[in-house]
Amino acid sequence: MSSSRTAQAASGRAERAHDTREAILDAAERLFAERGVGEVSNRQIGQAAGQANNFAVGYHFGTKADLVRAIVRRHTAVTEERRLRMLAEIAEPGDPRDWIACLVRPATGQLDALGVPSWRARCLAQFDTVPALRQIVVDESVAAPSMGRALEGMFRLLPDLPEEVHRERGDMSRLLVVHTLAERERALHEGEQGARTGWEATAIGLIDALAGLWLAPVSARALPG
Repeated sequence: MSSSRTAQAASGRAERAHDTREAILDAAERLFAERGVGEVSNRQIGQAAGQANNFAVGYHFGTKADLVRAIVRRHTAVTEERRLRMLAEIAEPGDPRDWIACLVRPATGQLDALGVPSWRARCLAQFDTVPALRQIVVDESVAAPSMGRALEGMFRLLPDLPEEVHRERGDMSRLLVVHTLAERERALHEGEQGARTGWEATAIGLIDALAGLWLAPVSARALPG
């Protein structure tokens, strides 16, 4: 076989492998969103992706944790680009809401671009119910350089918070964002009408809520013990 034919064959295999991986990711997102992570096997994902080989998911992605990591990373480049553009427009030190918007709008913008129905937000919400998978999502989010810059900018403008309050509000923020996005995705999929079902309105509502959460005063607390 000539070198050109060899190259063409390799390119064709790579394209087919890419298409198979995308089909598996599509199927996994939908099934995890609908049923939960623990209720879905690799075989079911493969069948939904049109794969006759029961080991296709493991072949292309490895373990379930590797598959989850691939799903989380699937749109990272797009959201990173969106966030970097927003960060470039902030005149330091900025306003807390400017930095909070950088945490919210890249996600809502990406979900809007995916159209209806999408499954990503509900899939990520299912990951949040499994501690090991939740940690993968958290680690991948923190690893994004733009996310670190947005958080640093926001924290510089906040009053000093006790460490335990900082952690508590961080957990609250994650839960609020993850599950609000999942609920809005569901509402759009099911055709519900309302002021807060569109992604732009959702972004505004989340920014308002997060600003209120992080800027709220800290009440005195009794020491444990």
